[in-house]
Amino acid sequence: MRRAPRGILLIGLVLVGLAAFLAALVPLTNGVIEQWARRDVELRSELVVNSIRDRVEREMADRPEALGAFFERLTGDERILALGLCDPAGRMRVATARMPTGVDCRLEGSSLTPRFVRTRLAGERVLVGVFPIAGASPASLVVLHELAFVADRIGEARWYLALLGFALLVGVGGVGTVLVLASQRRDMRALLTGLHELRAARPERRPLMDPATREESREIRGLLRDFRETMRREDGSPVEWSPSTLQDLLEKELPDAEVFVVSNREPYIHNRVGDRIVVQRPASGLVSALEPVMRACGGVWVAHGSGSADRETVDAEDHVAVPPGKPAYRLRRVWISDEEQEGYYYGLANEGLWPLCHLAYVRPIFREADWQHYVAVNQRFADAVVREATRPDPVIMVQDYHFALLPRMIREQLPKATILTFWHIPWPNAEAFGICPWKEEIIAGLLGSTVLGFHTQAHCNNFFETVDRFMESRIDRDHRSVVFGGEETMVRPYPISIEWPPAALASQQPVEVCRAAVRERFGLPAEMRIGVGIERFDYTKGILDRLQAIDELLTRQPEWKGRFTFLQIVAPTRSKLASYTALQAEAIRITEEVNARHGREGYQPIQLVIRHHEPDEVYELFRAADVCVVSSLHDGMNLVAKEFVAARDDEQGALVLSRFAGASSELSEALIINPYDVQGMAEALGRALVMREDEQRERMRLMRAHVRERNVYRWAGQILLDASRLRKRQRVQEFEAAD
Repeated sequence: MRRAPRGILLIGLVLVGLAAFLAALVPLTNGVIEQWARRDVELRSELVVNSIRDRVEREMADRPEALGAFFERLTGDERILALGLCDPAGRMRVATARMPTGVDCRLEGSSLTPRFVRTRLAGERVLVGVFPIAGASPASLVVLHELAFVADRIGEARWYLALLGFALLVGVGGVGTVLVLASQRRDMRALLTGLHELRAARPERRPLMDPATREESREIRGLLRDFRETMRREDGSPVEWSPSTLQDLLEKELPDAEVFVVSNREPYIHNRVGDRIVVQRPASGLVSALEPVMRACGGVWVAHGSGSADRETVDAEDHVAVPPGKPAYRLRRVWISDEEQEGYYYGLANEGLWPLCHLAYVRPIFREADWQHYVAVNQRFADAVVREATRPDPVIMVQDYHFALLPRMIREQLPKATILTFWHIPWPNAEAFGICPWKEEIIAGLLGSTVLGFHTQAHCNNFFETVDRFMESRIDRDHRSVVFGGEETMVRPYPISIEWPPAALASQQPVEVCRAAVRERFGLPAEMRIGVGIERFDYTKGILDRLQAIDELLTRQPEWKGRFTFLQIVAPTRSKLASYTALQAEAIRITEEVNARHGREGYQPIQLVIRHHEPDEVYELFRAADVCVVSSLHDGMNLVAKEFVAARDDEQGALVLSRFAGASSELSEALIINPYDVQGMAEALGRALVMREDEQRERMRLMRAHVRERNVYRWAGQILLDASRLRKRQRVQEFEAAD
């Protein structure tokens, strides 16, 4: 019975503590509001200056008197007290009527950095902002904002805080009282129940839980742990995905499964150079993503043998163990004649499907002869996979637009196979895809898959729309699947990524060493800021617009001439196609024009390097760069952006990223641009070059955490988990059919 008074005392102490906390919170709140208000005014000042900068720069040399009237109109804003223009010596040249005398408008430190000062002028609290202005002669723009409204905001905040405190005190007191009374009633009921049990108790004591029950409890706890782990994997929560994680998943979910990868491009190419054979890793996002997965899973990779020494390095069954020096899986090479390569690869795949899906304003070309070669090569790869399979139910990962017919062809020969098809490029809307003469055959081929994956949900939605428009099928949008010919295909987004940590990062020197090496290689002085762009020579990558943006940057901000150079690294590709050779010629022409316009002896704003770079070279360039530009006009994902983030373990550097690359939906901390807006891209470049180190660090930390958690092993793991569920469901259906 004495417990209730103690509970009331405890409630009183809590209320006193809460009141003291709220009282201590008042000065802290005042300070925070004052900081917010000041930052708000600073941002308003920057907005005003940015909106009038161009006009001020044009008129301050020729017609400074016109600026007076212009400034007076701007001070109609209720918080802008005055505007003025000062010369480098700090003398006021143009000012509005309310501009006080004696305002200090000199810039301190770097001429590129604005200065903000709080002070009192004529009894009023004001914020003085001094901004550098470029032009025929340097100058500074002065903006005076009144700060009286800050006191009003603080007063309002105090009232709100007082009301909140009163509500909390009443709420906590009421709830506490109810809980104390309920506790007293529960104690009385427990006491009475205990007395009754004591009367009825037997002398012997029974164990709380017998061994069988205890064993069942352990099993239930184990099942709950497994369930929580599965849910963590499925909902994308941070699980440390790694090669070992992927191997464990295969052993648990797909025991004894044969794993195949089928792609046009092979992960290792053997070429003859003189009298020796060299191994090359192709510049391919697909290879970069899948090769670590195969190293973790083992199995067989089936690909086109394209190297000049590929036939010399395979065994009698066209196999070669890779990676060289540390074999982890087998590469099975398929041979394609030059005529087939022209029709299947250069023709339908890259003159037809590639521009059709990328919407990059290059007209797709469709030829009947190309289609026939495409069908024949797809069938040859399907036959190779079937011959390699030693089980009736292998797991086959089909990659990209080169093999749209392959899933159906394999399904016809291996009906129990689990076929996971991933479309690495965008899928356009139904109207755009409708111009393809063989759209029904391509869609039917893809619907031979067990799981069909795209980078984004938008691409999945476009595929559903296309199927709905052109095929007799049943679309289940709730389960995100298509039933065609009595078979169900799951359609899911699986954003592809890179391995973590990247293998190429292990051999890298510290960032400063990389930067010194790159500067020495390209003849750059120590103070030179470096930008990089690294990709294949493809018209979807926005290379020409990027070069024009550098021209725009140096035109609008000439102070970067001699202080900034851009290293455009491009690997030649598909050089037999006219659109690609024209792109390369145009890139060379623009580079020469920009260098002639802004360069000088010993300085080139753009250095265009056209050759293949190995991963170690690429990562060294990433680590040396101050800014990386990825300006794709349309891209499924673009792993270059993620590789740049992974390379920066120093948490420095800025990423300028196209909104039309799939990576932009994941790396939102990058500077997102419209690659068709050359001026906007130039402004983003300028912002990246002056970004503070602490801001770079915050952005890079968030992006690195995302790439680390959602790495390529997680991408493969999600696809394989879905495959595992479908295989288990198929077995259940087989049991039901047998019964």
